[in-house]
Amino acid sequence: MRRDSRVSRHNRASRGRRDGSARRRIRRGIAAGLVTLLAATLAPGPAMAAPDGYAYPFQNPRLPLAARVDDLVSRLTLDEKISLLHQYQPAIPRLGIRLFKAGTEALHGVAWSNDHTDNGSVVTATATVFPQAVGLASTWDPALIQRVGSAVGDEARGLNAQNPTVWGLNLWAPVVNLLRDPRWGRNEEGYSEDPYLTGAISTAYGHGLEGNDPRYLKTAPTLKHYLAYNNEVRRDTTSSVVPPRVLNEYDRAAFEPAIAADAATGVMPSYNLVNGRPNTVSPELNDVVRSWTDKPLFNPSDAGAPANLTGSEHYFATQAEANAAAIKAGINSFTQDGTDPTGTVNAIRSALAQGLLSESDIDTAVGQNLSLRFRLGEFDPDGGPYAKITPTVVNSPAHQRLARQAADEAAVLLKNTGRTLPLDASKTKKVAVVGPLSDVLYTDWYSGALPYRVTPLAGVKERLGAGATVTGSEGADRITLKDVATGQYVTGGTGPGGAALAERATGPDPTTQFDVFDWGQGVLTLRSVANGRYVGYNWSAFVNDQTQPNGWFVQQMFKLEQRADGNYAIRYAGYESAYDWSQAYRTPYLTRQPDGTLNLGAATADAATAFTKDVVTSGRDSAVAAAKGADAAVVVVGSMPFINGREDHDRTDMGLAEGQEALVRAVREANPNTIVVVSNSYPTTLNWEQEHVPAILWTTHAGQETGHAVADVLFGDHNPAGRLTQTWYRSTADLPDILDYDIIAGDRTYQYFRGTPLYPMGYGLSYTTFRYDNLRVTSPVVDSRGAIRVSVDVTNTGSRAGDEVVQLYSHAQRSRVKQPIKQLRGFNRVHLNPGQRRTVTITIKASDLAFWDVTRSRYVVESGGYDLMVGASSADIRATGQVRVRGEVIPPRDLTRTTRAENFDDYSGVTLVDESKVRGTSVGSTGAGTWLKFADSSLERGTNRLTVRASNAGTAEIAVRVRLDDPVSGPLLGTARVPVTGDVYSYTDVTAALQRATGRHDVYLVFDGPARLSTFSLS
Repeated sequence: MRRDSRVSRHNRASRGRRDGSARRRIRRGIAAGLVTLLAATLAPGPAMAAPDGYAYPFQNPRLPLAARVDDLVSRLTLDEKISLLHQYQPAIPRLGIRLFKAGTEALHGVAWSNDHTDNGSVVTATATVFPQAVGLASTWDPALIQRVGSAVGDEARGLNAQNPTVWGLNLWAPVVNLLRDPRWGRNEEGYSEDPYLTGAISTAYGHGLEGNDPRYLKTAPTLKHYLAYNNEVRRDTTSSVVPPRVLNEYDRAAFEPAIAADAATGVMPSYNLVNGRPNTVSPELNDVVRSWTDKPLFNPSDAGAPANLTGSEHYFATQAEANAAAIKAGINSFTQDGTDPTGTVNAIRSALAQGLLSESDIDTAVGQNLSLRFRLGEFDPDGGPYAKITPTVVNSPAHQRLARQAADEAAVLLKNTGRTLPLDASKTKKVAVVGPLSDVLYTDWYSGALPYRVTPLAGVKERLGAGATVTGSEGADRITLKDVATGQYVTGGTGPGGAALAERATGPDPTTQFDVFDWGQGVLTLRSVANGRYVGYNWSAFVNDQTQPNGWFVQQMFKLEQRADGNYAIRYAGYESAYDWSQAYRTPYLTRQPDGTLNLGAATADAATAFTKDVVTSGRDSAVAAAKGADAAVVVVGSMPFINGREDHDRTDMGLAEGQEALVRAVREANPNTIVVVSNSYPTTLNWEQEHVPAILWTTHAGQETGHAVADVLFGDHNPAGRLTQTWYRSTADLPDILDYDIIAGDRTYQYFRGTPLYPMGYGLSYTTFRYDNLRVTSPVVDSRGAIRVSVDVTNTGSRAGDEVVQLYSHAQRSRVKQPIKQLRGFNRVHLNPGQRRTVTITIKASDLAFWDVTRSRYVVESGGYDLMVGASSADIRATGQVRVRGEVIPPRDLTRTTRAENFDDYSGVTLVDESKVRGTSVGSTGAGTWLKFADSSLERGTNRLTVRASNAGTAEIAVRVRLDDPVSGPLLGTARVPVTGDVYSYTDVTAALQRATGRHDVYLVFDGPARLSTFSLS
């Protein structure tokens, strides 16, 4: 595959910033002229009729989009325009405008939306559920992903035809945040740690969602979440510190491809701050993102983010200031206060009254907003070409087959020693399928309801048929809990609605039994044998009425804590128990109430009701019994998507749950032919399993067809070719703090990681083998504007047909800066029959080898040699070539020019902060001894003066010292002293004399206290 030139991308962005407003003015002028001409010639008065019998020109599909938009905007009152800036855009009957809702979740199938007629209540779709996003990307198959996106777009249209009030056509997907840290709670939502792969998959999914009509959209996908958002801990108040190279080469690079390819219609800014400024008011929404395309974009806020600006972030004093700043930055829709627009509307009116906004600002935002609705066909008499899609497409047989194919292709074979897999179905007569995920399929926060469920156990049974014996065990202990003081047992209700847990029975029976599932770090779920439902908290009682753990606070989590006396206390561990406003924060332990029910009531385990825990049946023993004597034992372990990392909850550990690993060990001891299937949403530290288990298969939670896909791979009906899209580390010790966003300085992701991972980026095994031969590069030397064609012969040397994912990586042999060890430049998934050879050619532009030059704030391709590495993963390189590029030699820094402090080469103890609340980035010193490095600076002209632009909100002046070549012991040229300026946004220019210096040096700016530095120069 090819990617856009990074150099031309920078030029396009720069040109877009210069010319974008001019283009928009020209388009508006042309459109206005057309509207005026039509109005003058076709109708006699202000409400002039459009041609062909349309009441208004905006209804005429023959007119250009801009003309239609401008006509409609001109007919709206100011109040009507303001009303369209809320997520729920109200109907305007006088113009025939219907209600429009922004935002239907559709990450891996249509998931859920909100019902405007029922106070915004959540409505979950029963529609085709494809593998989670990280699983879709693991296919490395953009053509397949485009088909999946098209199916999701069709189903969104079908549901919209059924109920347009609930199922809006602005889809909030895909998520293109990079999987920089595998502990991120939302790992399941992203595609890869690599921006190129993320761009390719998101573009494919977006194209599918949009359809292929040149003028109209099937649906309107919104990319989430702009920008540098990869942590849930304090996500609304933490600032991602992203230096310019990381910003351009990594984070922006993931978002640009889909926008530039017109495969997305806007971005949703994330909750976090970047370099000190909330993304909701980031100027990049206009200045950068809109420069990537000539199409109008629609940027909705994330839910509740506008209120964060005055709430948790304390960034603005009033909501009027906040909303004005958001609109000026490029927000088109406020997702705030559910269905109630009052707060948003009043704040915008207040901003207008205070002069913080002009009506033209409103017109611009509303015009972009309405452009989306025009492209969806809403204002066409026939609704556009996609209006004929009906609800019959939802979960159609074709989509079911596609879901199975996607689940097949997403599976990654991690280990396969001694040809353990595939199993021979004709010889496999007895199979044990055990483990906590063996006979269940879970949904996640962003999936719809499963129309049907094929579990791994069911898939294996179906594949082997009646002639085989397939036994199952969830490997969960079945227990009873008896009150030590009363001798009574905890019981649950027998009907589907269960009942409040209470001490009722004096002897054990099915109503007193609970299956215990271990999700790690002591967290358990309790499923009542009485009715097969999970126990959950409903804010007033504990009831066995839940089909699976679910909800924002996941109120089905518990811990059984052993007390010093050997008895147990039940600790409620729902997520809200971490918040001091909840009763569970103060008294998380369960106690017996006067009526016998159990409820929150104790602050400590010792003060809680004491229970004995008796094991009725051992889950481990039952799994071992099933595994003994079986031809194969399949242990299905993994995560519960609502518990083990999810929106608002990062992981702190990457291992399997302790009980699950113990189960794997026991089954492996009982049956040497043990296969582990890991079903989860993120990298896992499978160190013991990798060493001791013969075969390991990974699949994300793969939707309704999970069981078929598992069986397809286990029995060789599908030859696995999924590849990992991120590094699987051996330990959390391999990772820096989750809030460290500087992947270059922190040696993060496969690009910079210098350790040995458990499984590398791009890794995955096959049931066949492939040989790479005869790598060719079109030319040994290429101009920076030229193209590089890399060809290699790939041969299937095994006895089975299979897919190979041919991956191309590059490495700069020498550079002014720290470069990636390897960087993905292209890939191709190819199918080969046994013995078949195919020449695979991947073409890249020489300009794709560019990096962001901080000395001149632009992309540059350095002159020099580049290694071109082709292989089966980032660590399995099979063939290598070289190319020499005639590019640029980066000149020494010229610090006599005003230099932005953020454009440093290295740093210590500083952070990046907002220069103002509108735009710009400064460097914030955090204390004494912190420094910035500006490498290879030319002082040939000599220097005798330092000028800094800085702010100092402290109580004493701060010194900024200039040293050469070393921040501590290097020669001191001089010191500028920044006086107290009273506010972090109040800057002053300070000059200081310097000792004369010449030659080329690394220049250090060293701070002796906290201050903000915007720019500086040496002259």
